[in-house]
Amino acid sequence: MRSTFHSIETAKRSLFTEQALINTTGHNIANANTPGYSRQRVNLVATRPIEAPGMMRSNIPGQLGTGVEFTSITRIREQFLDDQFRNANRSLGEATIQADTLSKLETIFNEPSDAGIRTVMDNFWKSWTDLAKDPESITGRKIVRENALALVDAFNETSKHLNDLSADLTTSIEAKANKMNSLTEAIASLNFEIRKLEAYGDNPNDLRDQRDYLVDQLSRIVNVNVVDGPDGYTITTGGFPLVEGENSNPVTGPALVVEYGGEVAGLITSRDKYVADYQEQLNAMVDTLVNGDINITIPKGSTYLGAKLAADLPVTVKGLNGLHKLGYLFNTPPAVPVLAGDFFVSTGGPFTAESIRLNPTIANDPMQIATSMRTEMINGSNETVKGNNTLANIMAGLKETSFKFTPTTTGNGIAEGTIDAFYASMLGQLGVQSESATRLAANQQDIVTQVDSRRQSVSGVSLDEEMSELIKYQHAYSAAARFMTTVDETLDKIINGMGLVGR
Repeated sequence: MRSTFHSIETAKRSLFTEQALINTTGHNIANANTPGYSRQRVNLVATRPIEAPGMMRSNIPGQLGTGVEFTSITRIREQFLDDQFRNANRSLGEATIQADTLSKLETIFNEPSDAGIRTVMDNFWKSWTDLAKDPESITGRKIVRENALALVDAFNETSKHLNDLSADLTTSIEAKANKMNSLTEAIASLNFEIRKLEAYGDNPNDLRDQRDYLVDQLSRIVNVNVVDGPDGYTITTGGFPLVEGENSNPVTGPALVVEYGGEVAGLITSRDKYVADYQEQLNAMVDTLVNGDINITIPKGSTYLGAKLAADLPVTVKGLNGLHKLGYLFNTPPAVPVLAGDFFVSTGGPFTAESIRLNPTIANDPMQIATSMRTEMINGSNETVKGNNTLANIMAGLKETSFKFTPTTTGNGIAEGTIDAFYASMLGQLGVQSESATRLAANQQDIVTQVDSRRQSVSGVSLDEEMSELIKYQHAYSAAARFMTTVDETLDKIINGMGLVGR
């Protein structure tokens, strides 16, 4: 049997439901620019009609509806697009870090430029050519010394910048570990809050959005695998569990590995592959310049191992130092001619771009630079021939001389060639790597933008759509209110206007 006040209940449910729709739409509009927010929708269902099929029912045809109610407020989210975005975001993080590091390496080497190693080396070889024209010139020797100091400074400074970059990358790895720990702790805390609210039957949409936004940020740092279980998100990376329900497992910088992916992998690869490789190649170039095997020809008439050569003599010497030690310094009779010493020295251990120094003896006295390879008996004493420029000529020719380079562990760089060719191959490799990394980062950015646009088309708030929905809900609310007024007027007529006949 119908209730007299049935329609009032129907109108009330309609008002409450339309009010929930309006409030939810307002919530969407308010968060249109909130990062990570997913638009929410009210799920409606018709309430159970008055009479269900049964043995005890009236003969009134059909079932009289009782209105509407909302069963839940849910967010619009697609897990597949989330997974796509996080995978693309991880690749973008890795590619961006590598492109940035290679760009910094290009800045460190600063080629071509007037202050780069190539220009400083050219000036060094040119100063030997000029000295060969006037081998007795003290000014020429001072110019060689100054250019040698400039070359050493260029090597030292470049090595320092490479070491600083490597240290910065290590510091960044530590910073990323701390950021990971902060994110995973927040995710674990949200897991607890969400699980607690869901136990009461609530649907914590906003907390879920916050958790997913944190996972999105984490996905740029490392490659995340997310599983949604009864205790919340379980997140792993490289087999390591970062989050397990309401518990998070902190990591430290040294524990991070390339397999973690994302910016972490980009930082580790940049430090251990790119920076380390160019440090090693630069060190190999310096070591080869000072000590590498080179084949030269000592012209006849020169003094070699205390004897005058009757013919040209091909020999193999150990780099610039080995060649310089074949020259003779100017001596004061009747002293015996003195062979020159090492041109470069190391501050300790093998020659590297960091350890190479100009021999302090030469730095303090440019006359310790040898130019002559010939001695003669003059007035009964053996003296260095001052006008001889054999050594200076051979030194100047080292610019075009082929060296056998110290092998690198990566196999990069040429095995044999001129110093300039080795340096050019190193810069060419850097240029190709940087261009490739920049292109990869740009392509990956396009992929992330595309995937995020698809995700926003599903989860994002469209103000135009929300406004049209708001107008619809407003009209529905007004209609429900009008329905309530109509029922009220009808009841007033029934209660106060009926049964008055005969008065």
